[in-house]
This record gives sequence, C-alpha cells and structure tokens, in this order.
Amino acid sequence: MPDNALPVEVRDAVGKGVARKLRAAGRIPAVCYGKGRVSVGLALDPIALRKLLHASDAGMNTIISLEGGGSVDGTIVLVKELQRDPVRGAYLHADFYTVDLEQRVEVSVPVHITGKAIGVEAGGVLDQALREIELSCLPLSIPRELMADVTNLELGQSLHVSDIPLPQGVELKSDPMLSVVSVVAPMKEEEEPEPEEGAEEGDEVVAASEEGKQDEAGDTPTEEKSGD
Repeated sequence: MPDNALPVEVRDAVGKGVARKLRAAGRIPAVCYGKGRVSVGLALDPIALRKLLHASDAGMNTIISLEGGGSVDGTIVLVKELQRDPVRGAYLHADFYTVDLEQRVEVSVPVHITGKAIGVEAGGVLDQALREIELSCLPLSIPRELMADVTNLELGQSLHVSDIPLPQGVELKSDPMLSVVSVVAPMKEEEEPEPEEGAEEGDEVVAASEEGKQDEAGDTPTEEKSGD
C-alpha cells in the first residue's frame, strides 16, 4: 500500500532525554506492538504522519504500512494512540498496533448526522449524546463513518445505536441500547418574578416610618437647647 507508507526508523535508546532530543531534531518517538509481538521503539517525522492521516478519509483508522524500519519494515498497523501538545496540537508520541488483514480488529468509528428532524422543525433541539461507535471488522473494511438519519425523529424521540445501519461484514461492539441522538424540548429561560401587588405601598409606609423617626430624633436636641 504505497499511498499509506510511513517512513520510520528503529530506535534502541529510550527515556525522556532521548524523546527530547528527537523532538528537537524534528522527529518524535513511537512504539509498534501487537499480539504475540515484542514492542519495537521507533522514530518518525510527525509532519509525514499528520499529512498521511489528514489525506485519508479514514483518519485515525487509516491502515498504514511502516517503511524502512528494519524489523518492522512492511508491517501493517493502525494508530492506537496519539499524544498531542495540549496547546499547539503537535504530535508528541505515537502508538502503532500491528494488524493482520485477514483478522478482525475493534475500532471506534465516528457518527455523522444527516437529515432535519421533524421534532426540530416543531421547535425541538437536536442533542447528540454519542459521537463514536465501537465496531469489529476486517482492517480493509473499516467504514469511514456511520450515517444516522434523524429525519423522522419527533420531539421526545431518540435514535439508538441499534437503529444505525452497518455495512456488510461489520459487527457492533457498543451497547445497542445507547442513545446516539435525541430531539429534546428547548430549555426555557427563567423569568424574573414580578413584584407582588402592594409592595410599592409597603415601601412608602416604611419610608414614612423612617422619616417619622428622623423627625423625632431631630426634635429632641432642639428641646434640650431651649431648656438651657
């Protein structure tokens, strides 16, 4: 599969210091492992990996052939995990899992919403609770995405995992009863309570009472002075 070939190098040295030196040189550490195989440390160009994944419709589920990596040369892998810089998003480390094209693998496939729900046209709001579904299939049969048609969803109804059609040869691993998307009623804004009737009159009574107290307080010093 030349279109998905990724050049790598086998590395023997490990540790944080080695990883820092690799990144300073424009490369990142990686590891290749699989069932019944010894893990192999690798080094690769993160830009080449990013371009390969972005160019493929399968994204993280892209089947990759490692190239030029000594003992792993020609090994078919899937990206199991990518560590990214939390600020810049740059790749920091990659985990590759070896696959046999004749053996099933378990993968997470994104869900794409299609159509406009009847319930949304009636004033409801579409709420997507699940964005990926776990599947089992052959590596070359991994679907790019699963389509969830919400056209017939009315207010208060949900589309479940079991309602989404799967391609032939693909088995479901997620709980079929999980809700993928629902049409819910919009949240109402809380209205400020109106002042109770008579509140203004009560305020006037309190204000008048306070004025009376002030008058009484003001009369007392005047009387004391006149007495002197």
